Amino acid sequence: MITLVLGGTRSGKSRHAEDLLPADAPVRYLATARRDDADAEWAARLEAHRVRRSAAWTTVEDPDVAALVAAGGTPMLVDDLATWLTGVLDDADAWEAPTVPAEVGQRVAELVAAVRSAPGRVVLVSAEVGLGVVPATRAGRLFRDELGALNAALAAVADEVVLLVAGLALRLK
Repeated sequence: MITLVLGGTRSGKSRHAEDLLPADAPVRYLATARRDDADAEWAARLEAHRVRRSAAWTTVEDPDVAALVAAGGTPMLVDDLATWLTGVLDDADAWEAPTVPAEVGQRVAELVAAVRSAPGRVVLVSAEVGLGVVPATRAGRLFRDELGALNAALAAVADEVVLLVAGLALRLK
């Protein structure tokens, strides 16, 4: 079963996603955030997520989320896909490119295919950024557009989709 949990900043999406999986059983938590030792505030955010996780869960920090999802195994939680996509855009030098590099589409397609054929329980967390204003910068618009397309593609293959707003879950699918 594939569940996509969407929401804005501080909407409760990660906590909701965590609550969908057993706290007392093995779960692979695929943490997509890249560490930056020079950014203490970012490190504190990552640590807050880490200490909230069950001791029975294993945290995996690997940018190849598609391969990990395809491999299956224990239930897994991927948190979050907006951060994963930021890394994909970084790796492809997409921020200043005149068009979106093909590598971005390839990585997204690989992830969607892996999710579609995932052999076990997968809970995906992603930001919903399409409800706000049009970003003033090209990079902001690029991110919003690419994340919106990723979310739509994942929603199409997910068994259920939930939107979190102000800590409240709204079942979309």
